[in-house]
Amino acid sequence: MSVSGIQGHLLEVTVVGCTKLKDTEWISRQDPYVCVEYGSNKFRTRTCTDGGKNPTFQEKFMFTLIEGLREIGVAVWNSNTLTFDDFIGSGKIQLHKVLSQGFDDTTWPLQSKTGRYAGEVRLIIHYANANKAAAGYAPSAPQYGAPVPQVSYYSAPPPAHGAPYGQPSTAYTGSSPYPSYPPSSAYPPSAYPPPPAATYPPAPYPATSAYPPQPYPPPPQASPYYPPGPFPGIYPPPPY
Repeated sequence: MSVSGIQGHLLEVTVVGCTKLKDTEWISRQDPYVCVEYGSNKFRTRTCTDGGKNPTFQEKFMFTLIEGLREIGVAVWNSNTLTFDDFIGSGKIQLHKVLSQGFDDTTWPLQSKTGRYAGEVRLIIHYANANKAAAGYAPSAPQYGAPVPQVSYYSAPPPAHGAPYGQPSTAYTGSSPYPSYPPSSAYPPSAYPPPPAATYPPAPYPATSAYPPQPYPPPPQASPYYPPGPFPGIYPPPPY
């Protein structure tokens, strides 16, 4: 995130301490101190006597920010009484995070003159104007107004696709409230009368005619031909 408009603002830097420093002493414990540099401003912590590889400082410094300068230089030295101080290591502290977020608590690596690992230094940095700077250069949002009421064209919202089926309101019980099939009298009585019961053997059919049946063959009758014969029966009569 690019932050502008930091010129003249204050930056608070706290040197917490160092860990795993390169040891420059052969016999006694080394006495480290830290130098912090930003632009033309330079500060030095007190000497941590017999601090060895893990000195603690907890010292706070205030810097005036310069537009376009986004890093702080740190260097750790070993204090000597009779000779020149010994250089332990140095590093660059980037300010992009603290300028955008307002806070940074990070342990930064140190390098020796030959570029080798020389330990670490922990700094806590505060920038009080981070939120103001971000707000001043943030893209403007549309002015907030009352929400426009939405007119619904449906009496109820349509169901969402893939919505799970609702669970029944009551769980099924073990015993059914209905009788087993076929029910003894589950249906209402019929409006029609029941059919008559069949009897065996069946009743004989009534006679088709009130007269008694004629014998077979039927008796001879007079011939319709003229003249009638002397005898009733077949004409002509048979010879004797």
